Amino acid sequence: MKFNSVEDVLWQLEQSGYICSKEIATVVFLACATDKPVLVEGPAGVGKTELAKAVARNLDRKLIRLQCYEGLDEAKALYEWEYAKQLLYTQIVKEKIHDLITDSSSIADAVEKIAEQEDAFFSERFLQTRPLLEAISSEKPVVLLIDEVDKSDPEFEAFLLELLSDFQVSIPEIGTRKAVHIPVVFLTSNNYRDMSDALKRRCIHLYIDFPDRDLEMRIVRMKIPGIDENLLEKMVDAIRNIRNLDLKKHPCISETIDWAKSLMALNIKELSPEVVADTLNVVVKYKTDSELVKNSLDSVTG
Repeated sequence: MKFNSVEDVLWQLEQSGYICSKEIATVVFLACATDKPVLVEGPAGVGKTELAKAVARNLDRKLIRLQCYEGLDEAKALYEWEYAKQLLYTQIVKEKIHDLITDSSSIADAVEKIAEQEDAFFSERFLQTRPLLEAISSEKPVVLLIDEVDKSDPEFEAFLLELLSDFQVSIPEIGTRKAVHIPVVFLTSNNYRDMSDALKRRCIHLYIDFPDRDLEMRIVRMKIPGIDENLLEKMVDAIRNIRNLDLKKHPCISETIDWAKSLMALNIKELSPEVVADTLNVVVKYKTDSELVKNSLDSVTG
């Protein structure tokens, strides 16, 4: 499957439960049409990861996800050799190894004969693929999500450049592996640190901000069918007023949806300052933020 136009992206993503702006749909269409990775930046919880999942669903592709973190290295992201399995096989065939070196004239000669057989132990049989190698080795096209790339070290980011430039990786014992199919690649960043210019040059950049009022209401209606329209309007307005406060973490669309579910569970039809105060823990995640909102309840609900 593929996207035929920007309008097709908008329609298909909405059918799978992801409502987005035309700007987002345009970037997705261009990424698929040009085989360019997408670097998606923006606050946590605005739908960066969900975008990759929605694209995978619509293209009917497997989603392969690499979760980044400080200290992530090539072995965890690309491949590892299964040393325990290699050792087990060595024990099983030790008699054959003994026969191989029986007529060796020296230790150096024995080592040389064993080295000639190293391809048997450094082969696909003992290779444990990780997300990056899995994505370019897959017999079917996939969507590769490199999530929270800003949490990885700059050294790992530099390692990604070869993959994102040529969609190939080098394995010393086997050689260069080129992509069977170029995956659709999404890299997400919560701005934990700035990404390098070299990485940004290889990507189409997309910044997803908090949705505007109409879009946020559409998203909530889709996620929670049957929500009271009056409650929805007041709740979204309240969320937007809360975002205008100087908070440590501003509520995102996922918190809006959680709040709507909570209000419906409580059978609440009107959003009063008291209701906001009682359910505030669903919306804000820090004590200082909670106190700030409680001190501004009139402006939040006004």
